[in-house]
Amino acid sequence: MSSHPLYTTPVTEDQWEIPGTFETVFNWEYDDQRDRLVSLYKKGKDKQWDAAERIDWSLEVDPENPSQMPDEANIGIYGSEIWERMTEAEKVELRRHVEAWRASQFLHGEQGALICSSKIVQAVPDIDSKFYAATQVIDEARHVEAYSRYVHTKVKLAYPINPNLRTLLEQVIRDSRWDFTYLGMQVLIEGLALAAFGLIRDAAQNPLAASINAYVMQDEARHVAFGRLALRDYYPQLTQAERDEREDFVVEACYLMRDRFKAEEIWENVGLPVRECAQYVDTSERMQMFRNILFMRIVPIVKDIGLWGEKVQKAYADMGVLDFASIDPDVAAAEDEDIAEQFDLRRRQIEDTIAAAE
Repeated sequence: MSSHPLYTTPVTEDQWEIPGTFETVFNWEYDDQRDRLVSLYKKGKDKQWDAAERIDWSLEVDPENPSQMPDEANIGIYGSEIWERMTEAEKVELRRHVEAWRASQFLHGEQGALICSSKIVQAVPDIDSKFYAATQVIDEARHVEAYSRYVHTKVKLAYPINPNLRTLLEQVIRDSRWDFTYLGMQVLIEGLALAAFGLIRDAAQNPLAASINAYVMQDEARHVAFGRLALRDYYPQLTQAERDEREDFVVEACYLMRDRFKAEEIWENVGLPVRECAQYVDTSERMQMFRNILFMRIVPIVKDIGLWGEKVQKAYADMGVLDFASIDPDVAAAEDEDIAEQFDLRRRQIEDTIAAAE
């Protein structure tokens, strides 16, 4: 089945080609490995799972509200005059478009992560990072599979890649330096995705939508830890000018990601006034709080890897997210692991109950 009929606006290209060059690095030292990265690699091997089996695809979704999230946690214009004027039929259509837009951006972002992780295998100089990145390649392929199946068989509506996400992916993929791939994908894009996945995992009442995000988060927490470990070792070796360049990139990327969640494509597709909706999303206290929460995984990592100069701190203070610097990333990752296992336990309990009743 072609994806093209699902898109809200015609997609004129079958693929997106990004020209670029980077070095492919062979390393003949096979035994020079860091214990924490080796442990992460082992966990990456041990925690592999099958998206066709672990996720219960027999679960149905309500076409009027696929994830069954509360409107106040799901709809950017909730509480606005525009929202209050809408009919119930219009609200149903908006919920479906919000779900389609969000799942589509996750899907496109996961393909970006698949490409970046394969690039890391080639470009990173140390063998232990190549080992772990190889496990991430299959993780990302699995995530693309899961979100693609969800969009195609459950939501049945798709959105093209958001312009801000497209810009950031292009910057990350074009850059020839291996650490920029880590920084852009492992720390920034996946750090933001972790927070977004967590909001859905915790708020969605539909068990399928919640479980997909819980299981993907279990993998993504390892990916962010991988980027953090690699860059924390590497960035102290840089000159101040080199660190400044990376801090400039962090600031630009964070503003791009924040603005991505204005979701202007949705308002246009459902026939709402785009400028008024975007202005409400931009100024609403509730939406500002939502956008801030999305940075709770990024800020402590950026501080931990040593990109904590005046410009970065000023940008985070401007966004209202500076206080997240005190969060312990290891504690958050352990919680993601535990919650995914709780989803597994609940599914086994349900299956055992059904089997006992037969």
